Amino acid sequence: IRLAEQLCALFEGGELSRVFYSDNGSTAIESAVRMALQYWQQNGHPEKQVLLAFDQAYHGDTLGAASLGGIPLFKGSGNDFGYEVITVREMAEIAALGDDVTRRIAGAIIEPLIQGAAGMRIWPKGMLKELRAWCTERDVFLILDEVMTGFGRTGKMFACQNEDVVPDFIALAKGLTGGYLPMAATLTTERVFEGFLGAGKTFFYGHSYTGSQLGCAAALASLQVFRDEAVLESLPSKMEVLSDVLGQLSALPNVIHARQCGMIGAVDLVAQKDPAIGFPPEALTGAKVCQAARKFGLLTRPVRDTLVLMPPLCVTEAELRQMAEALAQAITEVCRGS
Repeated sequence: IRLAEQLCALFEGGELSRVFYSDNGSTAIESAVRMALQYWQQNGHPEKQVLLAFDQAYHGDTLGAASLGGIPLFKGSGNDFGYEVITVREMAEIAALGDDVTRRIAGAIIEPLIQGAAGMRIWPKGMLKELRAWCTERDVFLILDEVMTGFGRTGKMFACQNEDVVPDFIALAKGLTGGYLPMAATLTTERVFEGFLGAGKTFFYGHSYTGSQLGCAAALASLQVFRDEAVLESLPSKMEVLSDVLGQLSALPNVIHARQCGMIGAVDLVAQKDPAIGFPPEALTGAKVCQAARKFGLLTRPVRDTLVLMPPLCVTEAELRQMAEALAQAITEVCRGS
């Protein structure tokens, strides 16, 4: 109960007032999607059983979450969970949907500000707010996947707060416990909660370790660290350093497209810079660079040939520069021999 109260208090206005616990990001997404579909089914709109998702999205590995994803690699053999998913690339495609389609949409799901598995693809500024307005106008639930972006990763406690957006559902995990114990939460509104009150309306969903006391204790401790160590207040100066080192990396002959979203940084590897010609996929250049970076003291992983810097929020400015230097050495070593 204490954790639920503290999580809800992180959102101004009190609109997100109910919490459903699970144990990882995938099940937090599953919870949100199932709630959205069941809500409409039992509250007068059984036609609203379609979900809107984005191309190149990643929302988890369980069957329902994977069905929402736009990356075939992560779908395996389970391409359809039994509900219809409309996949779009941008707001213009959403705006072009006809009324016969939009009236059937139960919810729209998005990774706010940045798509992770897509290669750290950053959405245009204002796009999230535009999507919120579209959902509100058509009475479509907005579902935010903040499993990666939540808890300070974008500079605010939650990515949606960068655009003053309040969703109908938000899925949280990863940073909730600082990574120490499996714990996740799906927050929603009083409207949704009330839609499950009454005989025959119960939300029958949960797992053995849903609401684990240990997980809740770890999450409470993590939130206490945010307060005691003024974590959010420490981020702007670190974000400036990250911007600086990304600029230095982009000067390397095999690096293009340096980009940043808060405490997330990424660059792309190329065999030739101008015009940009990538390495052949089978060369696994990104993986080789990350492997080489280990001997220079850096642990990171690629998204194909995109190199990612997602340091812990407690990182020092000196450590950020060391990370970038290690990555630069690894890039130079691997690409010079390619």
